[in-house]
Amino acid sequence: MVRLFLALIALAVFSMSMALPGYTQTAAPQQEPAKQEPKPENKPKEENKGGKQDPNKYTAEQVVESVILVYGTRPALDHIRRNGVERGRITRTTPEGNTEETNYERRFVRGENLDKDKIRLDQKLPTMEYSLIYGDGKLWGIINGAAFTPRQDATANFISQHVHSIDSLLRYKECGSTPTLVGKEQQKGLELFVVDLTDKHDRKTRYYISARSLRVLWLEYDEGGIKYTRKFHDYRAVQQTLAPYRTVLLEDGRQSQETRVLTITYGAKVDDSIFKSPEG
Repeated sequence: MVRLFLALIALAVFSMSMALPGYTQTAAPQQEPAKQEPKPENKPKEENKGGKQDPNKYTAEQVVESVILVYGTRPALDHIRRNGVERGRITRTTPEGNTEETNYERRFVRGENLDKDKIRLDQKLPTMEYSLIYGDGKLWGIINGAAFTPRQDATANFISQHVHSIDSLLRYKECGSTPTLVGKEQQKGLELFVVDLTDKHDRKTRYYISARSLRVLWLEYDEGGIKYTRKFHDYRAVQQTLAPYRTVLLEDGRQSQETRVLTITYGAKVDDSIFKSPEG
């Protein structure tokens, strides 16, 4: 009986030692790796140095295709924007600081690519009215019913506006252009995707796209030793697609032109005869 009593006491003491806090601390060394968890949290901060992030997280195609979805999806853009009429006002600023205002009407029929588009731009100035017509990759003008060859600067401005445009990005596949993701950066508190687009004629346009809204905020290109910047403002929904109603053009940082859209109507009937030269 005494031996049994002593055995029970020894068992009780052993059980109590198992429950003591000092016993469970032997597992603490196995939990030490958890102290290294803060290290990964510091890694993005190092990658964000200078406002830039790892561009390899996305591909250029993923970014551009997402932009196309935001602007209305490729089927909607192809169908709704097949033809249309746009009216508005253009304000040009001369190097001397003088301004000239022009009312315009732009009618267009969309082709398989930018080179096959048909565009007629009618402009009304206080002293004259004239039209610039683009078709089959060529540009000519009409004034008082007679055809004329536009000045070189007018031709270059028209072609540049057509080639270096949002539409060029939205139709990059149709035009055989190649997008390249330059990276992701921050400017003036805006998080941006920067995408270069090179067309089949080796003309390059750089697009700055909001990472939040996936809208093109501005684009840049160089021509004749001049850096052009075209900024897009006042985006509005137009027949299930997205379009900017105010565009500002800068030449080497100086504002040279502002375009304000008054109305846009997609799907409006456009007679093919308006794109033909009066000389045959």
